[in-house]
Amino acid sequence: MTRETVVLNPGMGVGHLVPMVELGKLFLRHGLAVTVVVNAPPANKSTDTSAAVSRAAAANPSIHFQVLLPPPDAVPDLTANTDSLEPPNPFVLLRLMNAPLRDYLRAILPTVRALVLDMFCFCADAVDVAAELGVPAYAFYTGSASSLAVNLHLPHMQAQIGDATSFGDIGDKTLCFPGNRPFRPRELPSLALDRGNEVYKHFLHAFQRIPETSRGIVVNTFEWLESKALRALRAGDCVPAGHTPPVYCVGPMVSGAGEDKKNKRHQRGHECLGWLDGQPEKSVVFLCFGSMGSFPKAQLQEIAEGLEKSGQRFLWVVQSPRNDGGPDLLADALPEPDLEALLPEGFLERTAGRGFVAKSWAPQAEVLCHRATGAFVTHCGWNSTLEGIMAGLPLVCWPLYAEQKQNKVFVVEEMGAGVEMAGYDEEVVKAAEVEEKVRWVMESEAGQALRERAMAAKVKAYEAVDEGGASRAAFAEFLRDFY
Repeated sequence: MTRETVVLNPGMGVGHLVPMVELGKLFLRHGLAVTVVVNAPPANKSTDTSAAVSRAAAANPSIHFQVLLPPPDAVPDLTANTDSLEPPNPFVLLRLMNAPLRDYLRAILPTVRALVLDMFCFCADAVDVAAELGVPAYAFYTGSASSLAVNLHLPHMQAQIGDATSFGDIGDKTLCFPGNRPFRPRELPSLALDRGNEVYKHFLHAFQRIPETSRGIVVNTFEWLESKALRALRAGDCVPAGHTPPVYCVGPMVSGAGEDKKNKRHQRGHECLGWLDGQPEKSVVFLCFGSMGSFPKAQLQEIAEGLEKSGQRFLWVVQSPRNDGGPDLLADALPEPDLEALLPEGFLERTAGRGFVAKSWAPQAEVLCHRATGAFVTHCGWNSTLEGIMAGLPLVCWPLYAEQKQNKVFVVEEMGAGVEMAGYDEEVVKAAEVEEKVRWVMESEAGQALRERAMAAKVKAYEAVDEGGASRAAFAEFLRDFY
C-alpha cells in the first residue's frame, strides 16, 4: 500500500532547505513518506543551493528529492527590480515554478496528505496551487518566533506609517512590535527600509497571505526560548485585523542534533575536525558566516589581523568575496578562495598551529559541538543561532542581512547569551574590535557569564526535543490537525 506523502517546498536558499530537510525527518519518524520539491536554478547556474541539495540527498536516502524545472517557454526576467543595484528578485522565478509544482502534485495527488510551504513560497502564491488541488497547506517559518511576530505585524505597521513612507525615512525612532524588545528601524531587513523595493512588496504580500491561507504555522524554535513572542502570536496581537493560525514550535531542528558526533566526524572526514581534535577543551573561537556570508578583501584582512593579535586559537571559514558585495539567492556558487591573495602576507604561516582557515565550507554543527570549540562568531542566521544554542556556546553577533539584526537583538538583549561585534553596520569592522571581542568572550568573567547562560539554554533545548518534551508534544499536535 502506498504511504501518504507530505510534500515540502523550501523555496530557495540553503538556510531554508536545511531546516526543511530536518522537518522531513520528523515526518519520516511518524510513518509518512516525504518528498522535498527543489526548484532548479536558472539555466547555466550552479548556486550555493545546488551543492546543498546534493549533500542533503546523499545524507538522507529515505527522503525523495524532486527537482522541478521551469516551464520551457518561460524565460524569467531575473533583473526585474526597481533598483538595478539590488540583487535580482527571486520571486519572479518562484512564481514561474507554481506551474510545475501544480503538475507534480496532480500526478501524485491521491497520496498527498499535506503541502508544507516555506515563507518564500507564499511570496509567490504557491498556496493557490494547494487550494486549487484541495491539498491542506501549512507554512514553515525557518526563522525565530520573534521575527515571525515582526513579519506578521509588518503590514499593519506599514499601514500605520503610510504607504508612501518607508521605515528608512523615520530615523532612529524606536519600533515596538508585539512579542519583541524595542529596536531601531535599521535593525529591520534592509529591504524593509525602502517602501518601493519590489522584494519588500512581495514580502508584505506573503505575510498578509500566511494568516489568511495556511492551516497552521510550524516554527523552528521551542517554547522556553521564545515564550514572549509566542504569547503575542497566540493572542492574535501580531495580526490585529485578522486571524492567526495555530503556531506549532517543533524545534530546535538542526543538522546532526542528537547524533553521534564522533562517528559522524569520521564519516565526513573534514580536515578541520581532525585539527580540532588536537586542541585543548573550549579553547577555539569558530568564525563562520553562513552560505551567503562573504566579505570583501579589506574586511577579511581586518579579521585576520584581529585574530592574530588576539592570541586566541581559531577556526575560520573563509569564502571568496562576492562581486556585488550583497546576498543573492540566484547568484552563482563562489569559487574556492585564494587564501594567499586574500589574507595578509604571512598570516597563515604566523598563525599555523593555533589557527585553521577552512576554504568555503565546514561541517558547522559538528564543529560547534566539538569539545575544543569555546565560542562562535556568527552572522546570526537562525539556523546558526540554534546550532550555537544546541552546543551551549556564547555568540559573538555579526549580522549581515535579512532578519539577522533582529536575531542579534534577541540573542544579546533577550537571551543574554551573546555580545555584539561593534561596527557591524559600518563599512568595515576594525581589527581592534575583532581582537577585543574575541579576547573578551574567551577570557573575561563577563564572557564566562555568557557561556553559563548559553549552557542553560542548551539544557532547555534538549529537554524540548527529548521524549515527553514540549516540541515533541507540539509536533504530535500538528500531526493531529492533518486528520
